[in-house]
Amino acid sequence: MKSASGKSNRGFYFLLLLVPLFWGGVFPAGKHIIAEVPPITTAAVRFGLAGLVLLSIVWAKGEWNGAAVKRQWRGLVLLALTGIFAYNVFFFVALRYTSAVNGSLIMATSPVFITLGAVLFLKERWNPRLGIGLTLSLTGVCLVVLGGLPYGAASFSFNVGDLLFLGALGCWVLHGLIGKVVMQDLSPLLTTTVSTVIGSLLLVLCSLPEKGWRSVLSLSAQGWAEMLYMMVCATVIAFLLWNEGIHRIGAGKASLYMNLVPINATWMAVFLYGTLISWQQLAGMGLVIAGVSFVMLDGGVKKLFARQVG
Repeated sequence: MKSASGKSNRGFYFLLLLVPLFWGGVFPAGKHIIAEVPPITTAAVRFGLAGLVLLSIVWAKGEWNGAAVKRQWRGLVLLALTGIFAYNVFFFVALRYTSAVNGSLIMATSPVFITLGAVLFLKERWNPRLGIGLTLSLTGVCLVVLGGLPYGAASFSFNVGDLLFLGALGCWVLHGLIGKVVMQDLSPLLTTTVSTVIGSLLLVLCSLPEKGWRSVLSLSAQGWAEMLYMMVCATVIAFLLWNEGIHRIGAGKASLYMNLVPINATWMAVFLYGTLISWQQLAGMGLVIAGVSFVMLDGGVKKLFARQVG
């Protein structure tokens, strides 16, 4: 007979599917909203509001730890600079020049590169699977960047938006590696809250030259719906579910769900926004997902899923 804990975790596996669903939706939603609001201003609004909500949750749960925040202030500032400020500047500006599908495929490789970075800089053990997974993922990204240009372009040249997404990928990998160190002392919720608040303040300052805050007031109903979706669903809810997932099943197993981000981004872009998909993007998606799966899915995870489903 299955235990109550086993049944609870099995249900949570399905609940965790909301995380890649919400994160996948950010790519087409962000692509649309920057047509009304400048990109950095969009990021500032999203993370400024999310930071306030997260700060309220921290206070409500009694998780504020001023002494630990003071000890880790350098790491928190670095997290804000890499994962909130620089990442989102690259992310939203990149969406001006490339497709939501390309962006989601490039960002889907982040678990592989974070694992590689942990091996190189945090002394984690090398796994031969990593080399194969890295090769597959890089092949998929190269196929997308070189040939999967939006709007059916046939020339094999670099798209500035894809290059900016590579910059976003680098920032996110650094953010993940720094986070591994900082969260040895701080809870994931407190870490993300503080870094989000700091990062959003930097985004507000950087957005001032855009002079786009008046456009926020005149944002369309669809634009506000997309902004609230990015803030509530993709930032607050997805983050809380993600942390709970890491707590229950571990970061490695939770990372498997990131394979679904480009899939969700693609079907939303196609069916909700009318985006056209090229064969290079489809082939690149398959290679990226295969590469990430090869790194993350080991025998232990297979047994875990077998037990939960069986």
